[in-house]
Amino acid sequence: MKKLLLTLAITITGFVFVQAQDISKNAIGLRLGDNNGFGAEISYQRALSDTNRLELDLGLKSGDNYDGFKLAGLYQWVWNIEDGFNWYAGVGGGFGSYSYDTPRDFNGDDSETFIFAAGDIGIEYNFDIPLILSLDARPEFGFGSFNDDLDLDIALSIRYQF
Repeated sequence: MKKLLLTLAITITGFVFVQAQDISKNAIGLRLGDNNGFGAEISYQRALSDTNRLELDLGLKSGDNYDGFKLAGLYQWVWNIEDGFNWYAGVGGGFGSYSYDTPRDFNGDDSETFIFAAGDIGIEYNFDIPLILSLDARPEFGFGSFNDDLDLDIALSIRYQF
């Protein structure tokens, strides 16, 4: 219990003394959302200028009878709101694939590949420590038998900046 209280006190103190930062050159972490059934994604951001960046997200999924991946790439514009708060919007797309151990239809097809177009809008906070938290919404319009409709993915991300 003492360790929990100490950790909580240190965390709250850290939040009180944070200051704004510019867009970091690199950030890596997790994007935690639905991701059309893929769940958490490994996320990487690379600054291209003071107000633009590239984001790459890789979602992996594995089960008893299937394996799959989904890769998304987004070009983002970032605008400062105030004191470390930024909002951003972006466009991009990606592709993915599912592989099944047993055939799912009468033709014996055991894999599916899809592509998608995506948008992105969100808000983030850059801490004075090398940490960034963000909340975003990503509408995706998919093409392919697995992902052939409009999906809205809402996610919380935590990334280490370097």
